[in-house]
Amino acid sequence: MFGIVDQKTIDEINILNATKLGLTRAIEGLKTKPNIIMVDALNNIDTHGIPYISVVKGDAKNYCIAAASIIAKVTRDRIMKQWDEVYPIYGFSKHKGYGTAEHMRAIKENGPCILHRRSFIKNII
Repeated sequence: MFGIVDQKTIDEINILNATKLGLTRAIEGLKTKPNIIMVDALNNIDTHGIPYISVVKGDAKNYCIAAASIIAKVTRDRIMKQWDEVYPIYGFSKHKGYGTAEHMRAIKENGPCILHRRSFIKNII
């Protein structure tokens, strides 16, 4: 189960709180609730009463957290490849929305699109 948070919400509540919200959404979507949740360095999460363990640098210390991190990144990369078909001028299929020089240049040349977080582009344009 995934907990996806859009760019508008990220701008409204910040990236840390959006990460927590994504986790809460993922938990809400589970058919079977786990006995415990392991997370990578997050605290004060709404887990709907399910106990959790927060592990600093968890993706390097715990296989489950590492696997979840990989799945999240691959999922995001796939979403960005789909958006590349809608907005090819930004090169999302290459840089997946990360702040590469190519991405910054595309934003400067074309302006932002609806996918760009205003908090991300405020110092670019």
